[in-house]
Amino acid sequence: MNEFSYAFPYPSRRSPVMARNLVATSQPLAAQAGVRMLLKGGNAVDAALATAIALTVVEPTGNGLGSDAFAILWDGKQLHGLNASGRSPSCWTRDRFAGFDRMPARGWESVTVPGAVSAWVELSERFGRLPFEDLFEPALDYARNGFYVSPVIATLWAKGADLLCDQPGFREGFMPGGRAPRAGELFVNRPIGDSLEAIARTRGEAFYRGELAEKIVAFAQEHGAGLAMSDLAEHRLDWCGTISTQFKDVALHEIPPNGQGIAALMALGMLEHTEIDTLDPDSPDSLHLQIEAMKLAFADVERYVGDPAHMSMSPESLLDPAYLAGRSKLIDRTRASAPTAGAPKDGGTVYITAADADGMMVSFIQSNYSGFGSGVVVPGTGISLQNRGSGFVLEPGHANIVGPSKRPFHTIIPGFLMRDGEPLMSFGVMGGPMQAQGHLQMVLRTQAWRQNPQAASDAPRWRVIKGREVAVESAMNDSAVRMLEDRGHIITREEPEAAFGFGGAQLIHRINGGGYIAGSDHRKDGAAIGF
Repeated sequence: MNEFSYAFPYPSRRSPVMARNLVATSQPLAAQAGVRMLLKGGNAVDAALATAIALTVVEPTGNGLGSDAFAILWDGKQLHGLNASGRSPSCWTRDRFAGFDRMPARGWESVTVPGAVSAWVELSERFGRLPFEDLFEPALDYARNGFYVSPVIATLWAKGADLLCDQPGFREGFMPGGRAPRAGELFVNRPIGDSLEAIARTRGEAFYRGELAEKIVAFAQEHGAGLAMSDLAEHRLDWCGTISTQFKDVALHEIPPNGQGIAALMALGMLEHTEIDTLDPDSPDSLHLQIEAMKLAFADVERYVGDPAHMSMSPESLLDPAYLAGRSKLIDRTRASAPTAGAPKDGGTVYITAADADGMMVSFIQSNYSGFGSGVVVPGTGISLQNRGSGFVLEPGHANIVGPSKRPFHTIIPGFLMRDGEPLMSFGVMGGPMQAQGHLQMVLRTQAWRQNPQAASDAPRWRVIKGREVAVESAMNDSAVRMLEDRGHIITREEPEAAFGFGGAQLIHRINGGGYIAGSDHRKDGAAIGF
């Protein structure tokens, strides 16, 4: 018997979707691309990849061929974790950025090696059922024949165009007629279609060692950038497994650093030592505990997390139950804090979830980081390049200091819940620093308070900014907000039309009888689709 509540206490345009096969993502055409693969006899990996490939065309505001990617998947027998994030160019020494106060946010000096294409190839080879080229069919159709731009993406497109119009190649790639396309307008992107075809035909070789790599590097050299053919050719991904923490009878799994997933694990591990599950989900007591735990987790992550090869503190140390129990004792139930890092013992993104009738579940995320990434678009290719290099810091001795052939700290994280060794929920909440915070909120709402995935997604969210500053959605209860302010939280309300900072959730949860229930965020254009 399903234990979820089907009350809908929050404003929404949507109901949860229940089916034996499901795909959920932030753009409906992309979700349909995944379902097409399932109907064609493919599995959840085929569906997730076709969706991801289509998203590079229909949601260029959040991802592209120049993205990074991470995945957690249940193959029917065990859980796997994949880190396909790229590294910095080999010439990126600290001296290269000696004249900077902080890492550049846009342009060529923010571009690291893209890893998403390598993830598509690896996942298809190891777990896919359909031919690799079949996965590109929907994306090629949308690229060459066009697609109608959806409303939320149109708004983000306009914002990106205002900011990035002078970056190399951006106008040519994404501003036909000198402006961003409006909602409902047809957008055709034949150059990305040609690039996708080359990637499909060569199983990614064109992107890392062939014709596309040559075009990327030639454009880099034209603008004095450091990215070289060897940087692309030497890219490698890692089957990294997962790290996890227990909360009641479920275990939350995340990708190990260089990502921020460990922050969600740490906050959840702290809340395991509180009475959080006995509180009303929207009460000021519940919100206060979550916010305070999240701040403590972020304080540690900002200090200790980076490329795992350069971290002085291991993930195991940060997740040690005794350490988290001690950190949880620092939470003052009556006052907001501005925490600093502890001392443990040494010891703009798109998200897709897919599940099939055979029990395979996939949690997959890819991103250009800030909307449209670096803003750099390689002419004639449709390849928009990420700005992950801006995730490095310039502080000497820091785990995340910029360096050659090094992975920066990452915000994008797929999430996965297990119970008693069996898969339970594949989910993600895209949106920069909102992601770990969103993971925490989705786990608590679905597991502690038994809200169905759509209701959990619909609920008004909070977001830690810095110090005692917290942003909340305008739909949050006025009384709860006032009581948080009474405890010293500095609250900013954000209206729905400005609330892109609260991310977009996509969730698929197992239900009895071998089926699934999905929720897709009303803050995005997307959908959960199944059969």
